[in-house]
Amino acid sequence: MNEIVTFGHPALISKSSDIDQIDDYIINLSKKMISIMYEAPGVGLAAPQIGINKNIFVFDAGEGPFVAINPKMEKKEGEIIFMEGCLSLPGYYWDIERAEYARISCLNEKGEEVVYEGEELTGRVLQHEYDHLRGKLLIKSLKRKVRKEALREISLKGFPGDKI
Repeated sequence: MNEIVTFGHPALISKSSDIDQIDDYIINLSKKMISIMYEAPGVGLAAPQIGINKNIFVFDAGEGPFVAINPKMEKKEGEIIFMEGCLSLPGYYWDIERAEYARISCLNEKGEEVVYEGEELTGRVLQHEYDHLRGKLLIKSLKRKVRKEALREISLKGFPGDKI
């Protein structure tokens, strides 16, 4: 169905639109996204990462897969710096400052209102995937000098598996 798109794909810098109806397409999309996430392997995957600008992401921070549809960031607290990567920037990792705790409200794949929240990995994944839905790629969180160096390295080396 879809492959993970990498840095440079327009879907990664476009704001996603809300999902009006949870139908078979959305249910199947969420199942496919979970499969792609595990196959990658990753702990989260947002629809823009497979070229679809819809407000949906999936994640598994160790407690099984979850689906977040039309998420709204409710709360962020604290600060923490942690080495972070992205399936759309394969092979690259940077120290990223984020809130230590995050809470979102959204719908699950059954159309039920749910809240996902957590610290450490869960909090980081919620923020990371939420950023994707806003058209913000991980590299944008880097300080200017580090981002410039990262872009230079990516342009010279590409991504693992690329034929440059």
